[in-house]
Amino acid sequence: MADITLVAESGRSTGSRPARRLRHAGRIPAVVYGTGHDPLSVTVGARDLRAALSTDAGLNAVLTLQIDGSSYPTMARELQRHPVRGTLLHVDFQVVDLNVETHADVPVQLTGDAVELHRADGVVDQTVFSITVRARPADIPSHLELDVSALEVGGSLRVSDIALPAGVATDVDPETIVVTGQASRVAAAAEEVAEAAGAEGAEAAATEGAAEPAPEG
Repeated sequence: MADITLVAESGRSTGSRPARRLRHAGRIPAVVYGTGHDPLSVTVGARDLRAALSTDAGLNAVLTLQIDGSSYPTMARELQRHPVRGTLLHVDFQVVDLNVETHADVPVQLTGDAVELHRADGVVDQTVFSITVRARPADIPSHLELDVSALEVGGSLRVSDIALPAGVATDVDPETIVVTGQASRVAAAAEEVAEAAGAEGAEAAATEGAAEPAPEG
C-alpha cells in the first residue's frame, strides 16, 4: 500500500463560524482520536485530502498525519459532507496500530460473465455491495471480487463464495446472499400469467366435476 502523508495543523478554533472560514480558505476541520490519544482538533488541506482519498484504497487508505513534528498512522473513519453540494465539511481520523487488526467496510465487485443467465434473458441482482472485514490496516483490500460466471436463473452466490485475500477475515454470516440470478421482468410476468391460467383451469375443472350429477345406482 502506498504511503500517503498529510500535513495537519493543530490549534484550530472550534465552532461553526471558524469552521466556515477555514473551509473558505481551503482547509477542512478534523478531529484525530484513538486509544491512548486525547482528541485533537486539526485542519488538513482540502485538495490534499481529496487526493489522499481518491486512491484505489479509498476510505480504507492508511494516512500518515504529520502534526507538530509527530507522525500518526490514521484512517478516515467518518466524513461529513454538505447535503447539497457534497463538499467535505469535517473528517474524523482514527489513530491505528499497523500491527493490530481493525475493521473496515470493503466494496464487493462482480467479475465474469453470467453467460447461461443472459441466455435465459435473466439479470444479475446484487443485494450486498460491501462487507465488513478484519485485517491489519495495510492488508485491507481496496475491493473484494465475486465471480458470477456460473450464475443461473434461480441461483445465488453467498459471502462464502468470496475469496478473501491472505490476512483478511470477516465475521459476516457466510450464508448471506450477495447476488441472485433473476428472471427478466418479461419472463417473470409470462410465468405469472401461465401460473394464474393454470390455477384458473384447475379451479374450473374442479368446479365442473363437482357440478356433474352422481351416476344412478
